Amino acid sequence: MTTKRILLYAALAAGAFISVFPYLLVVLTAFKTKAQLNSTEPWLPGVPPTLDNLGRLLGGDFPQYILNTVIMTVLLTLGQLVFTTFAAYAFARLRFRGRDVLFWLYMATMMVPSAVTMIPLFLIMRELDLVNTWYGLLAPYILGTPYGIFLMRQFFKGLPAGLEEAARIDGAGPLTVLVRILLPLCRPALGTLTIITVISSWNSFLWPLIITSGDATKVVTVAIAALKVGIGVDYNLMMAGGLIALAPMVAVFVFFQKYIVRSVVLTGLK
Repeated sequence: MTTKRILLYAALAAGAFISVFPYLLVVLTAFKTKAQLNSTEPWLPGVPPTLDNLGRLLGGDFPQYILNTVIMTVLLTLGQLVFTTFAAYAFARLRFRGRDVLFWLYMATMMVPSAVTMIPLFLIMRELDLVNTWYGLLAPYILGTPYGIFLMRQFFKGLPAGLEEAARIDGAGPLTVLVRILLPLCRPALGTLTIITVISSWNSFLWPLIITSGDATKVVTVAIAALKVGIGVDYNLMMAGGLIALAPMVAVFVFFQKYIVRSVVLTGLK
């Protein structure tokens, strides 16, 4: 093994350790008592480990917050897949006046930070009496995002036009062409969009924090932030909540890492 290869592997190992270390601290702190947290180094496990922190969370309202997050993630993902696909197909294949201008105006909204639109969105939801409701929580994002539409549009434009033309000659309409001809070829792009939407929805914090205030619609990220109350901070309890919130994303990575790698390649190419 050459010196260059040794240095390369050493750099990769150091980068991997730096990336994983914060998650290791979350796991170690979640299984420590307050006394162990103050008496041991952060990177050392507590002996003996304790499940009290997880028990305190799971014995309260935290399971309801997990269920709320799952519902939000599933609904947003389904909405993104359906509405994004239809919009992308219209921009890629259908011809109508102002199509390209409308598309690029919509894409221009990607340059606007999401935090800038939070106050206008909240005011709209307040006027519609949708604050602290599921409708208000889901409405701004369930109909698609500029990035998702751009990704699917580019994938549609990369498919051979002859397939669609042959189907039209056989009498197929636009909906039949989309559902029976193009969508089966779009599985890589749909997988990419699904992974991106699941991760972003599960980790969403700012909009749920602004639009929700009751337990019926509170999600995991907001619930973890709410653990920091009063004068002190219960780091053990917060890290236990972080561990519970992190576990589904780790499961997604373990079971779908092949598709995640494919999605990274696809998004890089597009």
